[in-house]
Amino acid sequence: MTKNFGDNEQRVHDPSAHEQRADSEKTIQRNPHPDFSKVEASRPDWPEDPARTFTKTKNPSWKPGQGGNDGGDSLKKEHVEIDPYAEGRPAAFNYKLMISAIIPRFIGFISTRSEDGTSTNLAPFSYTTVVNHDPPIFVVGYAGGYENAKDSLKNLIETKECVINVISEHFVEAANSTSMNAPYGISEWAISGLHPAPCTTVKASRVKEAIFSIEGKLMETKEFESRATPGKKTGVLAIIEGTRFWAREDAINEERNAIDPAVLKPVSRLGGITYGRTTGFFELPRPDFEDSKKAGELEHLILPKVEGQ
Repeated sequence: MTKNFGDNEQRVHDPSAHEQRADSEKTIQRNPHPDFSKVEASRPDWPEDPARTFTKTKNPSWKPGQGGNDGGDSLKKEHVEIDPYAEGRPAAFNYKLMISAIIPRFIGFISTRSEDGTSTNLAPFSYTTVVNHDPPIFVVGYAGGYENAKDSLKNLIETKECVINVISEHFVEAANSTSMNAPYGISEWAISGLHPAPCTTVKASRVKEAIFSIEGKLMETKEFESRATPGKKTGVLAIIEGTRFWAREDAINEERNAIDPAVLKPVSRLGGITYGRTTGFFELPRPDFEDSKKAGELEHLILPKVEGQ
């Protein structure tokens, strides 16, 4: 079993780095249940193949200018203002707030390997998204700076290569196991039981169980510094170009330009330890200004922008 690249080097530079990350997890307290196994046992069994159906939107007859579809109920509610840098507010509060509000989030299941090929890393990152299609560009956010880089980031910076895999329902437990704070030198592939598959443009392996995977090359990174604690490096943004796509043959259409969500069955990240399934769909065609104007739907609504909008 190969050791994670950079472990010895990190021990010399910061022997407590791994322990600090484990302590951070305890501080954040994602799991709100003192005995999760007991809570889970009280819940219904997993619906093996729930109906994935299309429905109408809540208000199919909605017209321009009508606003929300809740009859104005949301306008009766007040908001509270939150200063992320308020005195005494822990940075972990901002983290918990954002991951509970900015949902659902795609989970980038990222595979990397060290430059000398003796080590690999496989881990989920929910600070992942696509930002461009030509070229295909993705961004991944890593907690901690360069000096306290996770193995995934260390490998990515060294080799400038990775694979971004999409997590589906049929291996969600295995994917989650790779986020374990395992001791140094432990392989995430072994813990998860997932299988590596070869790639074409990068040396890192893709996850064979994944229905869709993206080979990627690192373009650049940017390190962020804490506002609350100047000098403390708190995160790194990695910009990655997709260089090859892998799609399971039963999920891709004939033109190879669309994945069937009913086959992909993606898992999304919500707040805390909560995840989501995609089982319900509705469609909303993008409106055309000229067509809406000709149909008289924009009468009295074509107005200049005013202050406060």
